[in-house]
Amino acid sequence: MAHTFEELVEKQRAADAAHRTVEELRDTYGPPAERGMTGAQSDTYETALRAWRELARDVQTAVSDYAREADRPRAEVEADVERAAAAEDT
Repeated sequence: MAHTFEELVEKQRAADAAHRTVEELRDTYGPPAERGMTGAQSDTYETALRAWRELARDVQTAVSDYAREADRPRAEVEADVERAAAAEDT
């Protein structure tokens, strides 16, 4: 599936937002390894974690596809996407 650069940036922003949610939940509930979470808290954390991982995987796949189609180094495309996503978040 062909993606535009703007779509990659949007995907990266969504993954970044999901990651921030996971970090906020970890800060609020404490580290998951301590297992001091209630059942509902654990479910919320695990759902957020899965969402972040899925979004991050989608970004990686889309970046790889885009780089291959544009005949550019993947690392270069990834850096450009991350830079653009971060610039728009500020």
